[in-house]
Amino acid sequence: MNVSAALDLTSLAFGPWRLRVGPAIHLGVVIDGLAGAGAPPADYVNAVLLAPEHRDRFFGLIDRAGLVVCRAVGGDDGLHRDVRGRSSRGRLSQGEFFHHDGCSGPVKPRVVEIRCPYQDIARHTATAVAPFPEVVAAMLVALPSHLRRDELARWDDDIRGGAAIADWDEVQGAVNRVVRRSMDAESQRSYLRDVDAVARAHRAPWEMGESRFIANANAGKTVQHRRAYLAPHMGSVPNGRLVKRWPAGPAVDDETLCAT
Repeated sequence: MNVSAALDLTSLAFGPWRLRVGPAIHLGVVIDGLAGAGAPPADYVNAVLLAPEHRDRFFGLIDRAGLVVCRAVGGDDGLHRDVRGRSSRGRLSQGEFFHHDGCSGPVKPRVVEIRCPYQDIARHTATAVAPFPEVVAAMLVALPSHLRRDELARWDDDIRGGAAIADWDEVQGAVNRVVRRSMDAESQRSYLRDVDAVARAHRAPWEMGESRFIANANAGKTVQHRRAYLAPHMGSVPNGRLVKRWPAGPAVDDETLCAT
């Protein structure tokens, strides 16, 4: 499905500017900048898309698309926080598992922006983004059969049979606990790569100046994300940094920021 065509992005205006739609991706849309009379501002995200008169329209697009990738974004990332993870070769951090942001706070942010700023070192570690709750079903499909027992087996049967699931977060938490206690670190990472494949996660390489806006919490469709090692974790390898903010609020602080 061409998500860009389904959303009719060509008719979406932000004052005098329209979106320059990039190559089609299977989850979400890619924006390659703005088109209009004259040259758009380099920092078109802050200057136009998140301007007070346009931000609600842009947030609505993110809600509908699930993922909006803005490329070649210039300007200041001083309003963002560094994304910090505590992964090691022998232990996965929570950010390596699929999650919504705001996991320890009272309110989940509607939108999460993750940016790869311009820097000297390329970003090698991927970020996987997948639709929720489909990603939870994919977690059960990818789980080795000998671990799919008891309540996990019942949930798997219910999902395959089309039954309603009362609490997808409960299912996801149960799967994560089984994976953590039953597999070593690299087996867990290999399993999560299998989940990416089943869920058809978006995990394209990061480009400098790229921002990914993620529909983290709304009344309809959301997506989850995770830090994704696409090869065995080799320890301290130079890796570009990511920064993050919650542009629709609440304010990001060290207590509620989930690593990515």
